[in-house]
Amino acid sequence: MPHVVFMGTPSTRDGMRTAGRTRLRRAVMASGVFVVLLWLCFGLQQTFDWRGLTVTPHTTEGLVGLLTAPLLHGSFAHILANSGALLMLGTLAGFVYPHASLRALPLVWLGSGLGAWLLGQPESHHLGASGISHGLGFLVFTLGLLRRDRASIATGMIAFFLYGGMLMTIFPREMGVSWESHLGGALAGVLAAFLFRRSDPMPERKKYSWELEEELERQQAQAGFDTFETRAPDDVPVIWQREVETEQRGTVLPFRAREGQTKE
Repeated sequence: MPHVVFMGTPSTRDGMRTAGRTRLRRAVMASGVFVVLLWLCFGLQQTFDWRGLTVTPHTTEGLVGLLTAPLLHGSFAHILANSGALLMLGTLAGFVYPHASLRALPLVWLGSGLGAWLLGQPESHHLGASGISHGLGFLVFTLGLLRRDRASIATGMIAFFLYGGMLMTIFPREMGVSWESHLGGALAGVLAAFLFRRSDPMPERKKYSWELEEELERQQAQAGFDTFETRAPDDVPVIWQREVETEQRGTVLPFRAREGQTKE
């Protein structure tokens, strides 16, 4: 059975593990702080009329909701469902793609609201962070397809296993669910994946045992050739060159043709 050999010193591996734990801790903390912020905003919603902060399609006043609507939720079940998705997908995206996720967040935030503003029904009110969770989900899906390293593929498969239903919720299926903001966030996530796919460095590739054996055989063959064979020089010096002739060395004399001999 083939096996994988990790090329690196113990100190290098320890450094990578430490960096990975630090990155995971930051991703969990960032996602957790955002979820706590959503719950604080939900508590404040009970004290004032928040409808003016939602996305109202096709109205100038409704553009304010592009910034504020993701912080609002209509019910306890609504914010509870979004909290779980944001905590999980935010941690996945922030752990594997910290730079790309940070750059994609403003685009996803505005994209979810813009989709609701453009596609929503007049006089409706759109609110909630589900558009952002869809944007993060599609960001992770698309980056897995674009980058195709093992970490990206594994992250995309985990996200698809947990939230693959997002592929259906970007279409109208249920009354009272803002599929428009889901679609806007998803398109923004795909666009962000193409724009920021190189923001995070590719992980160091691990070599399989047969690759190491082939590389060792090439090195041994090259060493044997250098020992028993003489390499052809890249530049052969010219030892002798003919001098430029400056004087005439001979004369051509014309001879009369013999009688009876014709020339053509």
